[in-house]
Amino acid sequence: MKLTTSQLHVYFHDSGRRVELVRPYTVKLDDTIFRIPKGFVTDFASVPRPFWRIIPPWGRYFPAAVVHDYLYSIQDRPREAADKVFLLILKALNIPRWRRWAMYLAVRWCGEAAWKEAKTPLG
Repeated sequence: MKLTTSQLHVYFHDSGRRVELVRPYTVKLDDTIFRIPKGFVTDFASVPRPFWRIIPPWGRYFPAAVVHDYLYSIQDRPREAADKVFLLILKALNIPRWRRWAMYLAVRWCGEAAWKEAKTPLG
């Protein structure tokens, strides 16, 4: 698998846990291109605080986390497919097998609430 990304430019919100893209961000995995628009807000990896020592919310896996958050927000494919893209990008980033599978299983087991929340319009 070949992975290329554009440079990520973000603005940290006051909470420090959410960031907003100040420029578009592009991730290319083989022949598939994911274009995340300027203004998109992400929290990188949605890891509960007690687990930050094992898997911190920020790391070299941020391209997978940003694409995954974006796919959850636009819901242009089934949730299972969005989670599979997350796993494939983690693999392309050479994230250790144990860590990528822990992260993948976490989104499979715990991502349904985030998926449903993203489906509900705000406001």
